[in-house]
Amino acid sequence: MSAARDPSRTAPPTKHRDGFHLIPTTPIHYDIDLTSTPSYTFTDITFKISTSDRCARLAFNRPHVLHAFRPKTINELRKALEIASDDIRVSVILFGSDLSDPNGEDARTPAFCAGGDQVVRSSDGGYDDGTENVPRLRVLDLQIQMRRCPKPIIAVVRGYAVGGGHILHMMCDLTLAGDDAVFGQTGPRMGSFDAGYGSVQMARLVGQKKAREMWFTCQFYDAKEAVDMGLINAVYPKEELEGNVARWVRRIGMNSPTAVACTKAALNADQDGAAGIALLGGHLTRLFYMSEEGKEGRAAYLERRAPKFHDIPQSRL
Repeated sequence: MSAARDPSRTAPPTKHRDGFHLIPTTPIHYDIDLTSTPSYTFTDITFKISTSDRCARLAFNRPHVLHAFRPKTINELRKALEIASDDIRVSVILFGSDLSDPNGEDARTPAFCAGGDQVVRSSDGGYDDGTENVPRLRVLDLQIQMRRCPKPIIAVVRGYAVGGGHILHMMCDLTLAGDDAVFGQTGPRMGSFDAGYGSVQMARLVGQKKAREMWFTCQFYDAKEAVDMGLINAVYPKEELEGNVARWVRRIGMNSPTAVACTKAALNADQDGAAGIALLGGHLTRLFYMSEEGKEGRAAYLERRAPKFHDIPQSRL
């Protein structure tokens, strides 16, 4: 950022003073692969970490079904997200998909995620792939976990982000897409819907009229239409997407992690009710524990004496 600072006092205002355009677009190098470890093996996703760029990449790995998820997929994402959230080497988390080699023998249509795998959709409610005792909708647990994660989550979309996959990209804090991305809902065409975040978050992003259009007609939209309606943040030529994702990751990584976490919680608080306010309050409580006033309260308790709060210089609020 310092490279963008013009020492001149009379230089005209320019948006380029933020230095964003100077951040390298070299694709992220992942030096740690946690997909298969002695303690846990992921099969439906891949899980990698870049210590140099301080980010984790969680990617769907079911290209034969357009990365449609089943309960096992969601539970693996939940586990990986928990690990990434607690890893101090990680500042930003990417949600993407593993694309097969377009020139290979097993080339597949690019996709971010096509939603729930209808093959394991149960007549008893939820999805059932045999990994749990009863059919469940674990994706709802994942959505809440994504909201409560203190780190920014970026969806990286190539190809189809439809149905439940469309909802997952909306649950991410940011969405960056290639110019081959396609967005839309499919639920009503398959006897399904999302009356939670899938509806509320969509209306917040694109407005009530457009959200009703997307749910009622199940139309698909290209990446340009998506960015124009405020559904996603940016679109890039597909061959330039990974480099630009790296630029966003690096800029976010330059910022205060506490400020980013508190801002995320504040932006979510009005939608998430008491739980959202409690999360923001938790961040503030952690900061207060680090203050001299908070330390004095703990010390007084441990020393079995009355606290001397008023002996501490008070900052003006």
